[in-house]
Amino acid sequence: MSAIFRRLTLIGLGLIGSSIAHAARRGGLADEIVGYARSPETRETAAKLGFLDRVADSPAEAVDGADCVILCIPVGAIGTVTEQIAGSLASGAILSDVGSVKSSVIEQALPHMPDHAILIPAHPIAGTEESGPESGFAELFDGRWCILTPLADNDPAAVARLRAFWEGLGSHVDTMDAAHHDRVLAVTSHVPHLIAYSIVGTASDLETVAESEVVKYSASGFRDFTRIAASDPTMWRDVFLHNREATLEVLGRVTEDLFALQRAIRWGDGDMLFERFTETRAIRRGIVEAGQDTARPDFGRGKSTES
Repeated sequence: MSAIFRRLTLIGLGLIGSSIAHAARRGGLADEIVGYARSPETRETAAKLGFLDRVADSPAEAVDGADCVILCIPVGAIGTVTEQIAGSLASGAILSDVGSVKSSVIEQALPHMPDHAILIPAHPIAGTEESGPESGFAELFDGRWCILTPLADNDPAAVARLRAFWEGLGSHVDTMDAAHHDRVLAVTSHVPHLIAYSIVGTASDLETVAESEVVKYSASGFRDFTRIAASDPTMWRDVFLHNREATLEVLGRVTEDLFALQRAIRWGDGDMLFERFTETRAIRRGIVEAGQDTARPDFGRGKSTES
């Protein structure tokens, strides 16, 4: 595939940013890949690993001359960083991101966008519990979905260009309204993470069960919860704070369903439990059949988990 961008800039060089760099280099999607990270140690590590053509010393320097800039940073930092780089964005440059919340990204970034650049938010639904530039790998996005949430006035050619880029990284690409994205992800990602954090935290706080017993006798269900609960605390703090309404809406429904299950267990309503478990088993089969997971006993976790 020929290069889609002349100069690709990545702000944030953790798992997602470094994986984009690896995958873009694998596919020959950019003539030059430039990166920046706030931490000098991260910049030094990225330079040593060699997945970038150049590591910049400031955000403004990093985006200078780039025709695509992707913010791979926590959602809560989007506004500040957009303001820092706005004056250095090239004419016609695409500014995108990888955040798990989209309405807030638009609200934070749009006031700082110059008229000559184009904001096209994006969300690759891929990740692992690992972080840092060492954790990136080119295959992270292969067969995974990336959702674009274009603005109403976006140039269709620019949207098509960004779509082609993500497809070149290995992703399936879909588009949707930002608010709808936030509701969908509240169901499929955000509330499940919140539940995982809650369950693992409850297990560590139980006075009747020793921590050593929790670790030693963890069954597969709890182990999967701990994998999710090991995700980046900064990223997930920002996700919940910036997708507050959708998260609370879904969490309220989950709470009602938990009370219903609690009543069924208390009153011995086996029919209700069996019906619910049968429904959820069908959802699992659908996910496997769609190629978004595997039926292997380890759930194909490896490095291919979602966020």
